[in-house]
Amino acid sequence: MDVCAGLGRGATGFTTRSDIGFGGKDDVAGEKEEDLGDSNYNEFYGYGGALFSDTPYEQDDQEADAVWDAVDQRMDGRRKERREAREKEELRKYRAKLPTLHSQFADIKRDLQSLSREDWVSIPDANDISHKKRRVDTMKDRFMPAPDSLLAQAQAEQAGSHNELDTRQQVLGGITTVSGDADSSPFYFIGSSTQSQFTDLNKVGEGRNTYLQLKLDRVSDSVSGQTVVDPKGYLTDLNSQIRNQAADVADIKQARLLLKSAITSNPKHAPAWIAASRLEVIAGKVSQARNLIMQGCEAVPLNEDIWLEAASIHPPEQAKKIIAQAVHHLPTKVSRSTNLLTLIAYSSGLIRRVLRRALELIPDSERLWKAAVELEDKETRVLLTRAVEDGCCPLSVDLWLALARLEEYQEARKVLNNARKKVPSEPQIWFTAAKLEEANGNGQNVPKILERAMRQFADMKLKVSDDRDFWQQEAEKAEKGGYPVVAEGLIKVSADVNVLPHERRRVWEAEAEALLERGAVHCARTLYSSLLQYFNTKKKIWMAAANLEKKHGTPEALDQLLKKALPATTFCPKAWPLWLMGAKEKWSLMALPGLTGCAGARVILGEAFKINPDNEEIWLAAVKLENDNNEIQRARTLLEKARMQAGTERVWMKSVMLERDQGNMEAACELLTQALEKYPTFAKLWMILIQIKQSMGLPDEARDAYLQGTSKCPSSVALWIVAVHFERDSNQLTKARSLLEKARLKNPKHLWLETIRMEAALPDNRKLAATRLAQALQECPNSGILWSEAILMEPRQQRKAKSVDAIKHCENDTFVICTIARLFHADRKLEKARTWFNRACTLNPDFGDAWAHWFRLEQQHGTDETRAEVIRRCKDANPRHGEVWQRVSKAAGKNFADVGEKLMAVVQSITEKASLTN
Repeated sequence: MDVCAGLGRGATGFTTRSDIGFGGKDDVAGEKEEDLGDSNYNEFYGYGGALFSDTPYEQDDQEADAVWDAVDQRMDGRRKERREAREKEELRKYRAKLPTLHSQFADIKRDLQSLSREDWVSIPDANDISHKKRRVDTMKDRFMPAPDSLLAQAQAEQAGSHNELDTRQQVLGGITTVSGDADSSPFYFIGSSTQSQFTDLNKVGEGRNTYLQLKLDRVSDSVSGQTVVDPKGYLTDLNSQIRNQAADVADIKQARLLLKSAITSNPKHAPAWIAASRLEVIAGKVSQARNLIMQGCEAVPLNEDIWLEAASIHPPEQAKKIIAQAVHHLPTKVSRSTNLLTLIAYSSGLIRRVLRRALELIPDSERLWKAAVELEDKETRVLLTRAVEDGCCPLSVDLWLALARLEEYQEARKVLNNARKKVPSEPQIWFTAAKLEEANGNGQNVPKILERAMRQFADMKLKVSDDRDFWQQEAEKAEKGGYPVVAEGLIKVSADVNVLPHERRRVWEAEAEALLERGAVHCARTLYSSLLQYFNTKKKIWMAAANLEKKHGTPEALDQLLKKALPATTFCPKAWPLWLMGAKEKWSLMALPGLTGCAGARVILGEAFKINPDNEEIWLAAVKLENDNNEIQRARTLLEKARMQAGTERVWMKSVMLERDQGNMEAACELLTQALEKYPTFAKLWMILIQIKQSMGLPDEARDAYLQGTSKCPSSVALWIVAVHFERDSNQLTKARSLLEKARLKNPKHLWLETIRMEAALPDNRKLAATRLAQALQECPNSGILWSEAILMEPRQQRKAKSVDAIKHCENDTFVICTIARLFHADRKLEKARTWFNRACTLNPDFGDAWAHWFRLEQQHGTDETRAEVIRRCKDANPRHGEVWQRVSKAAGKNFADVGEKLMAVVQSITEKASLTN
């Protein structure tokens, strides 16, 4: 109550906080549940709570919710059918993998409706196997308390204090426990004596040794007496066999019970009879197995497998009778029972009679006719004719083809025509007819037959008419079988199958390459021929066809192909590689009629000049032809014409080299002066000039030449190296090092090797060379030639470790691999060396030094065959590069007849250098 003293006199009371209450804002319902802090804020979705949850739920909100619910139901209804169908499909796949027990036994449960009361009564009771086993296990672990009489007897014995062993203990060594007279005592219980549990161990060992001796005698060799058994592990194996046999016996008993139950419940189930019979055979009870299977034959006489099983476990005489019974019950079953009957009849000499009787019962069996034909020698044609033409097996393609093979040409054609009428959809009949025509010299009929076959298959809408792979496979088979015309016809007739016109080139080229890889050369040749009909102006296709003939064909075939491609009136006269190929083949393999090989090559090159007058390659090929045949004046004349018409850098260089090789240094210098006026930046001309001046004994002019050359061609590494070698050979080492440093400034990564070799060649300068090598490898870690030099600079004991490092950095570099092969050669590891040399030459066939080192290996340790193989492969590769290879092949005054002669010169140079080093 608000009471204040003196209120009537105008007094007023004071007010406290408790009178006015808490000064904060009253809580609004619902706000405590809102979390509007930063932790409940998302940059994309905003606050996690409902900002308007405290607003009243009005009628417009209810209408909006109803609209959105209707939209959700509409969208859910649109996807409902697809979702339910997807769920059903997923459930079906799941149930197919893991079916339920209900689905597994559904058909069996339906069949239970047809069972009668007698069938239900005859169902045997389930075997109480688990309960029996549980009772046995319980008995093993059961313990019984000892009676009072036994305890009293034990106490009395202890009071008597035995001081000596019982007689049984003396005999058995203490195994038997003393418990009074066990034989006469009425208190003889389990555990009171162990005499019944154990036997004499000496006798056990003797019996085991006897059994072991018998087994060893049984498996010993009857001739030499040597055992074939491991004596150390025999006892262990014997123990495992005894345990396995015990387990097998238990499994056999359980399986026998299960199979007996299966046979009793369903005596018409043949697999149960067969399984029970086989189980008895495994158990060694063959007689019981035979009785079981015969009972099964009586119970299921219309099952072929059970008769076959019965015949297989009986002796031949009884098996013959069983099969006869089987044929009586199953006269139309041919497959396996007939084969077994045939085998039994063959052993008794009655096979023909059996087959004839079987054919009378089953005249439309193809297998029986084939078996009968295989046995006949004289009446084979008669049997085949009866089989296919008398209506027995008119649809058997194998029988028709077998009959056609036995007939003469005209009769075979009639047979194949009849077969084609009976089986119009069988391709093998058409293919056999085509092969027949080719074999009898009528190859012109093959394309017609195959075209008719393709048309007929297309009209019948057979799948084989659209199968390109099938036709190509048959073409390959025909080529391997010796029928090239048939193979060609098959490729041509199927070339356009499922191929659009704009895809012909791509598809046919890919198929031709694939056929070549599989060894079908004639099929690939046919495809290239088809390509040339549609793309006769494509140089690439002509080159591919020419390479095929060069590798796999004959010189005549290659000549015919080039005749089609090269003349001016035909398709590809501007393809200069084809002209060069034709000239080379004429020169090396054959000659034109009435001319030598060289003359034939001249004729081809002469025609090439008329069509390609400005082609550098043709001019140089003609010069090489004349130079290799020592026709120097002809070569000089050709080069004069070439300088006038072509006038390229290489033509001038070849002109200079020709004069230099002939010793005409003045003429060579004059030509060089003219050439350098036209091509001052062609570094090879400057290098030749330096070499000529050096050989003429004019060092000052040679020095002027390299100074001019390096100023004109500062990026030519080879020119800088020639200049450095010139100063080094002149004993001007300071100038050589200065030149090398200057060259490295302009070509920083390309002259490390030359720098290292120059330092290493100087006496007492190996450490500086090693330092340079380390700098070079740091700047060029993937340079194979630097790693190769690093391996060779190491001491012999450390080269292997350096080789491992080189392989890590340059796994497939030819220089490194060749160097490692040389190390193997030096260590006399010849097979490894051959493997690595082969790898190097395969990776880069153009590297001539690898071929030379390999041939040197074969020259020292190989045979004539291995040396010939290396030379052959080197000629095919025709290498042009390599440090020693180029130095020898381009030496002044050298003119090698072929690659083999050049290889010998390089090998000789390597051998001389190795002898000087050693």
